[in-house]
Amino acid sequence: MAADDDFGARLRATAPDLLVEAAADHLREWHGVDAADVLFADYRISGLWPLLDDRDDDPLGGILRDRGASARCFAGQQPVVEGRRVFLPLTAWGERVGVLVLDGDGLDLDRLAETADELAVALRAADRDTDRYRRARRRERLTMAAEMQWDLLPGRSLSHPRFELAGQLEPAYTVAGDHFDWAVTDEKLTLTVMNGSGTGLAASALSGLAVNAMRNARRSAGDIVEQAELASDTVFAHYGGERHVATLLLEADLATGRVAAVDAGSPHAFRIRGATLSPITLDQQLPLGMFGEARYSTQGFLLEPGDRLFIVSDGVHAATPGSREAFGQAAMITAIRATKLQPPAEAVGAVMRGLQDYHEDTDPDDDAVIVCLDWHGAD
Repeated sequence: MAADDDFGARLRATAPDLLVEAAADHLREWHGVDAADVLFADYRISGLWPLLDDRDDDPLGGILRDRGASARCFAGQQPVVEGRRVFLPLTAWGERVGVLVLDGDGLDLDRLAETADELAVALRAADRDTDRYRRARRRERLTMAAEMQWDLLPGRSLSHPRFELAGQLEPAYTVAGDHFDWAVTDEKLTLTVMNGSGTGLAASALSGLAVNAMRNARRSAGDIVEQAELASDTVFAHYGGERHVATLLLEADLATGRVAAVDAGSPHAFRIRGATLSPITLDQQLPLGMFGEARYSTQGFLLEPGDRLFIVSDGVHAATPGSREAFGQAAMITAIRATKLQPPAEAVGAVMRGLQDYHEDTDPDDDAVIVCLDWHGAD
């Protein structure tokens, strides 16, 4: 216990960009570890990449599709041991920060798992004060629009006793308008998925304006109707109706599974219950910002324990590379069904990889966002 207390104090006393080095020193001194490194998942969640070590003869990370030890640890969120090497998931509140890699003999996995949890929380907190870990996640340069979109995200996954949640944007390095947001407050989960219009910085600025308006209303205790109306009024005041944002707003009661919804555009929701996949049918209202003083009303549906909800933008369900039929007419449903046994963070990646394969690994013409929610229900 003293070692754990010392580790927390050591992290708090360390500069935010040097947390991995401080952790490596602590692990050598207190746990008998010979070497330590952290692997970060890239923005596309295609591979894991070391912060400290780039050895070509004995690579620590790798491509997730190759299902190496690091990939199995990251996907399964369980320790993986290969000889003298131990891989431990780094996860904070369900956000998959990366993988801690340790070399050594006779390592105590239980104690090391606690150390990994502390490091994950510290790394997530430090991400706002240093660029070092974001640089490690980049395999190419982000466009300015993509930089703005990724900075707006709440995270890429979230765990709670009553649900698991994950989302992903593509094309990861050039995304401009599509976005998702979430927050858990007062026994309610608020979730928004946005299908932004336009391209480049103009699309990112439009989405950013709408997201921050919805957050302003939400953080002032406004419900999803107030969030939609403030965002719509704000976008209309700025663009005069020439630009608007298609958005699906959901507010789930964590005690009952009852969901209030405002459908203001093209993001589509699909529910998997048992072996049945069906669309959530809602009456569409006006996209945010199309008209001044637009007013919105809620509709509702119920989530039961074991339900899975997928929400996708039209960059997914309406994707038509070349002269092929839309991805959503067949391939998307197949890809969603194939994720039945995967947790949400893996499921969104699998569906996105299916979309990339459908586009033959070229960036799609339109932004795409996928959000997956697994509903566990009340205790």
